[in-house]
Amino acid sequence: MTPIVSIQHLNKSFPGVRALDDCQFELLAGEVHALMGENGAGKSTLMKILAGVYRKDSGEVLLDGKPVEIDSPAHAQSLAIGIIHQELHLMGHLTAAQNIFLGREPRNTLGLFLDEAQLNRDTQVVFDRMNLAMSPTTPIGELTVARQQMVEIAKALSHKSRVLIMDEPTAALNNAEIEELFRIIRQLKTEGVGIVYISHKMDEIQRIADRITVMRDGAYIATVPAATPMQEVIAMMVGRKLEQSEKTIPDTSANEVVLDVRGLNRGRVIRDVSFSVRRGEILGFAGLMGAGRTEVARAVFGADPIESGEVRVRGQVIRLRSPQDAVQAGIGYLSEDRKHFGLATGMDVESNITLPSLKRWLKWGMFLNRPAIQAISQQMVEKLRIKTPSLTQTAKLLSGGNQQKVVIAKWLVQDCDVLIFDEPTRGIDVGAKSEIYKLLNDLAAQGRAIIVISSELPEVLQLSHRVLVMCEGRVTGEVRGDEATQESLMALATRRETGATVH
Repeated sequence: MTPIVSIQHLNKSFPGVRALDDCQFELLAGEVHALMGENGAGKSTLMKILAGVYRKDSGEVLLDGKPVEIDSPAHAQSLAIGIIHQELHLMGHLTAAQNIFLGREPRNTLGLFLDEAQLNRDTQVVFDRMNLAMSPTTPIGELTVARQQMVEIAKALSHKSRVLIMDEPTAALNNAEIEELFRIIRQLKTEGVGIVYISHKMDEIQRIADRITVMRDGAYIATVPAATPMQEVIAMMVGRKLEQSEKTIPDTSANEVVLDVRGLNRGRVIRDVSFSVRRGEILGFAGLMGAGRTEVARAVFGADPIESGEVRVRGQVIRLRSPQDAVQAGIGYLSEDRKHFGLATGMDVESNITLPSLKRWLKWGMFLNRPAIQAISQQMVEKLRIKTPSLTQTAKLLSGGNQQKVVIAKWLVQDCDVLIFDEPTRGIDVGAKSEIYKLLNDLAAQGRAIIVISSELPEVLQLSHRVLVMCEGRVTGEVRGDEATQESLMALATRRETGATVH
């Protein structure tokens, strides 16, 4: 069978970076082909060349066995190649139908006015093909992220795509929404659509993929069946066997309570939440999407107002009118959305690392001490093993894992006693994930008080010395890290009444 897509000897460089080195890839009709590798391995670059976002330097792209030069996204669409990016590109004030056919709307016989009725009918045809129960006239702003993702798929299919590239499609979906997405993927497979599936989630890959291609440092490593043991795939991705150290929970019972939250309330999203974290402790927050974990973190950081309750740092009540108050009290917060709330993506690595603590580098209150700024930034790059060509590299050009490390570096330079990590490894590959786990344990060992919020229960179980579980804005229980199981945490995450008293 001739592949729909065949990529051979592909090369691509950016200033200071060789992104792709003699790469290859193929996609068959009716298969889900997973593309795996660490952040910065070249997966997205390879697919952006196929989707016409980047131009290749050399090599060959074949469609149905014939060479093509894909020079723009519009050209790729005309060749029946669609891509669904990790960040959705939809307009919230327009309807689903208007987003799907934006720029190619049907017009009436005179060609002067848009034919809204035909637009909605055309959209319904695509929705019917997907077995998707959704009204074409629903404004995008009223849809959940999962439903918006379905609109993006519909948009790609409206171009009659035979090749569909999905980049981290489940990053913001819950389990029920993932099942809906997988149902649609299986439906597309039966219609002969070839799907490239980029994801770091191993369990998903084994459930939905037929084959896996592994990349490392911009180079092709191997293509293997999806049934290949994941430890073998991981070893190919990182070039080494990942050592998983046995979890040990330190005794922090005699340590100082660094953060003490009492009776926190804010509407129905935070309801009488109390907890404390000691020096050297990692406190995990578990719960289903919408449980209120992020809302609690934002309230403690001063990003959202609270109606009642108090926050104490080292025994002192602090008044949280803004994040600046929290930072001055020694609290750092790494948002789940690092690109919008954690990084100034248009600025360089050095600026991002030192931005919150610039006052420290002022001489005579007027001039920045550039050598000191460069020295501390370089120290953080080396300490956290941030992969960047230089300190002047723009943050948006780094891989997801390295962007996360830059955000961590920022708060380490600020020397915060309390660090709140919200979804610390979202969109991060298994190698970088392992490094961040080690970093969090090292920070706790140095005496920091760490809070980890994660939707991945294995992550909560692996990191936490103690786990707090929330449901519908309330704390429903607390479990010691060495006694917690996925089953016990899920039981507490689905309890609507308050469970154990939290100390």
